[in-house]
Amino acid sequence: MSIEVKTTCPYCGVGCGVIASVGNAGTVSVKGDPDHPANFGRLCSKGSALAETIDLDGRVLTPEIAGQPVGWDEALDLVATRFAETIAEHGPDSVTFYVSGQLLTEDYYVANKLMKGFIGSANIDTNSRLCMASSVAGHRRAFGSDTVPGCYEDLELADLIVLTGSNLAWCHPVLYQRIAAAKAARPAMKIVVIDPRRTMTCDIADLHLAVAADGDVALFNGLLAHLAASPALDQSYIATHTQGFADAFAAASLSMVELIEATGLPAMQIRQFFQLFETTEKVVTCYSQGVNQSSSGSDKVNAIINCHLATGRVGRPGMGPFSLTGQPNAMGGREVGGLANMLAAHMALDNPEHRDRVQRFWQAPVIADKPGLKAVEMFKAVADGRIKALWIMSTNPVVSMPDADAVKAAIAACPFVVVSDIMRDTDTTRLAHVLLPATGWGEKDGTVTNSERRISRQRAFLPAPGEARPDWWQLAEVGRRLGFAEAFAYGVPAEIFAEHAALSGFENDGTRDFDIGAHGAIDAAGFAALTPFQWPQPSGAGPQETRFFADGRFYHADGKARFVAVDAAVPVRVTEAHPLVLNTGRVRDHWHTLTRTGKSARLSGHLAEPFAEIHPDDARALDIRDADLVEIGSPTGRVIVRALLTPRQARGGLFVPMHWTDEFAARARVDTLVPSFTDPVSGQPASKHVAVSARRFAAGAYGFAVSTLKPQGLDTPYWALAKANGGWRVELAFETPLDDIEAWCRTHFALPAEAESLGYSDRMSGDARIAFFVGEQLLLALFVASQPVAVSRNWAIGQLSEPHADSRTRFAVVAGRPGAGRADPGATVCSCFSVGVNQIVSAVRAGCGTVEAIGATLSAGTNCGSCRAEIRGIIDGCQVAAAE
Repeated sequence: MSIEVKTTCPYCGVGCGVIASVGNAGTVSVKGDPDHPANFGRLCSKGSALAETIDLDGRVLTPEIAGQPVGWDEALDLVATRFAETIAEHGPDSVTFYVSGQLLTEDYYVANKLMKGFIGSANIDTNSRLCMASSVAGHRRAFGSDTVPGCYEDLELADLIVLTGSNLAWCHPVLYQRIAAAKAARPAMKIVVIDPRRTMTCDIADLHLAVAADGDVALFNGLLAHLAASPALDQSYIATHTQGFADAFAAASLSMVELIEATGLPAMQIRQFFQLFETTEKVVTCYSQGVNQSSSGSDKVNAIINCHLATGRVGRPGMGPFSLTGQPNAMGGREVGGLANMLAAHMALDNPEHRDRVQRFWQAPVIADKPGLKAVEMFKAVADGRIKALWIMSTNPVVSMPDADAVKAAIAACPFVVVSDIMRDTDTTRLAHVLLPATGWGEKDGTVTNSERRISRQRAFLPAPGEARPDWWQLAEVGRRLGFAEAFAYGVPAEIFAEHAALSGFENDGTRDFDIGAHGAIDAAGFAALTPFQWPQPSGAGPQETRFFADGRFYHADGKARFVAVDAAVPVRVTEAHPLVLNTGRVRDHWHTLTRTGKSARLSGHLAEPFAEIHPDDARALDIRDADLVEIGSPTGRVIVRALLTPRQARGGLFVPMHWTDEFAARARVDTLVPSFTDPVSGQPASKHVAVSARRFAAGAYGFAVSTLKPQGLDTPYWALAKANGGWRVELAFETPLDDIEAWCRTHFALPAEAESLGYSDRMSGDARIAFFVGEQLLLALFVASQPVAVSRNWAIGQLSEPHADSRTRFAVVAGRPGAGRADPGATVCSCFSVGVNQIVSAVRAGCGTVEAIGATLSAGTNCGSCRAEIRGIIDGCQVAAAE
């Protein structure tokens, strides 16, 4: 019998509702939930492809010790024994948990309870430290609590939206589409994008400020000084509801010359931005990783909040600072104290009263009495031997942590490493002494919280495969084995959620922002039926406001917000040896370290290999041409990626995405380049301002392959692997030309002996092409050239699914181009509908002159809309070419 289950997307912090349908044959399809208030039925390309990522290929399905399958009891007994022995010999601070915004709130809650209340250490931190810690610090300094004041509705009510450090079109596409629709309905609405790159988000911008790296504090300090001299300054609000304005203003007083130098912006643009902010009452400032991932991230957050406090634009419809979380449950992790310097229910670890309250509620034998090690500190402590037992859950720090090679070495040397994950082979699981199989999306049951404080259910619609178990269950079982059976006697996630909710309301009475006490007595049936809701929802209270601080009451002891004086100085990181500024981030269709999106051929169609965006002028100076390979180096590592020349990237800078791992590329873990510079308040690493060098990587030959078989043992200086329809696509570079192309293929693609080869080589040009067939099936086609291979990738991939019964079609494969009358779709532009650039160009030439017309003809851009800017660029390019 087919079923439909309402659940929540496991990608970004938008928190979109998803309806998963399971057919009679077990097939799964997904669509947006039209009733969910985060997305009203919209899904981005990643969410739309969720059903393509839930297969069991590569899953770890049984516990393992030293790579050998064992039973759960044996594995958990070993974990508990080694942790207990380590604590007994070296103290509770010798062990640590490193967890993830991919965990559900219930998993997070049990992990924090076990570590902070029963082991007695605060050595639990999360990969949310890498994305949202500066927001937490900024909120707590300004508001006295980690509170996001507004909600998504404010994005549609605002008259000015400032997007700073946020490529919304690619990283939060559903919110981007909500804003785009609001702007289309109200053309007077203005949008300012502050970003060193001209990202696709700028497609809807009225003003793009290409700010220099870490110039944000100076820009918002300058704005504060401008507001202080303008009619927009709300002196009554400042006097009644805030403290510290004079000090913040004194720190913000910069001359225009100083502003220009710090921000890299022309005076006209600075004045235009200041004027817009001053004269528009309904302003929302959205910020994300471009603000947070900085050694001055906390100051950036407070510089933004200062401007909103100075104008009283906080907590009212259509106005306020708005932190957009990167992961699906970064907010839920913050609610349960997931960071090393926090306690559950937004209570403070450095507050004796809060520690006592949590300890009494948990009936815990101890409570952590000092902050634990933040992520960067944690892995340094693993490296120097202070941490002797490490449990990593649902994250891949060997790829995502700064100075990633040093982190890899630290984990490899740690005496005892436990990893809970869904994938058998990742850069991190390879280093585990004990590997525990966790449940994945579709199998998990619990809650997540999105960027607007909305708690939604993530419901299971698939059975747990093999012996996979939820993370909360694994933690509870270890808690029992450590002697705390009564405190960890959970049978279902509803019991954990009820305890979490009850703690939030315990001795609260409105003194703390996070309160969902109304759900403290929820049972399994109530939990199963729980619909999305925003907090606060205190016990016994009526309907609550969806925004905080409208009444001017904050959570500092005196009820007043704090202006924070921030330093506008911009760190100088570039040197003669490393003269370029590296910025890292996400791409449209991939997520984190590819363990999920890497399974989808459709999601790999848009950008299938690691790359570096380089301004054409910089590339010219470095003798780098488009599609060349580039070696990028820093004092901590080096990577090799493809050159993508584009004027969207500012001169003097590079952009490299953070997704590629040693599972998918030869040398592309970009965080090997990132040093361990951190914000002194939040401990968040600086991933957006890295000094690097770049040079053309001179390969002896280049290659591109499509194959039904996954290649093994590639040992070339550059390779990048991606899933494709019918098999795999591989980009290659060789140190020297291949002497025996057929032997190389048979070695690395495990071709059957009966595979027939067809090919040619040209020793003068260095070109060589070969294809292997069994019957009508193409198994492998490899194209080699002295320059980057000029073959239509999508056409070649399509040949894996085509019959090749005659010599004509086989020779077409070797030639690398379709025969007469065969269409080549070109590079993928719209991943949702697999529409290529050549198809769009043809439609434009046939009379489709708008994005809407392209959508009506090809469907491109009509689902998530994150490709609409790219489509508009193609249309503009065709029209310019036609005019010439």
